[in-house]
Amino acid sequence: MAKDNKPSGKKKQSAEAEAAASAPAGPPRLKTLYETSVRGAVTEKFGIKNPMAMPRLDKITINVNMGRHIEGTKIPPHVRQTVLDTITAISGQKPVVLKAKKSVSNFKVRAGLETAAMVTIRRERMWHFLDRLINLATPRIKDFRGLNDKAFDRQGNYAMGLTEQGVFPEINMADAQFTHGMNINFSFRNSSPELSRFVLEQLGMPFKKAGEN
Repeated sequence: MAKDNKPSGKKKQSAEAEAAASAPAGPPRLKTLYETSVRGAVTEKFGIKNPMAMPRLDKITINVNMGRHIEGTKIPPHVRQTVLDTITAISGQKPVVLKAKKSVSNFKVRAGLETAAMVTIRRERMWHFLDRLINLATPRIKDFRGLNDKAFDRQGNYAMGLTEQGVFPEINMADAQFTHGMNINFSFRNSSPELSRFVLEQLGMPFKKAGEN
């Protein structure tokens, strides 16, 4: 008689409960904070009253460079899979793999070779990711003393980097085949360096305090 491979009732309930606990519940907390508190603080500090003129976080882009791991003409399968699994786990979206547009002999990169993986997250997923980054990931950075508060461009977009994926609680480093970092870019609308810094600070972004190196 064939064995029934379906999960038992208790196991099924346990799996469903675990999935529910790990899934974002309700509206994004930081989005609510932005709408109910941060916008008012922007108006008070900068005098911006028109809702359409408010600085607004539009998207977050996560990028992992794999070019330095190229062996011959391709990225080793374990490197490629680890990076894709990491980005999928922390963003909730499937990343795209980017190919080099130009050859760079110093880095043994040829045009057409896969060199990076990236994902762009917006709307609710963006806010949930930002919440986990601020409140779960950054406190786990070794010897953390705050994020660089100078890494803004003229349009108010902000860039930061992480040296290892293990700071995210979604990543089990015991299962990772190697350690890699990533670049995270925050794209704003209607903003400037001063406005974006203020908005991120109000949302809880842990920038370095004045006077600290």
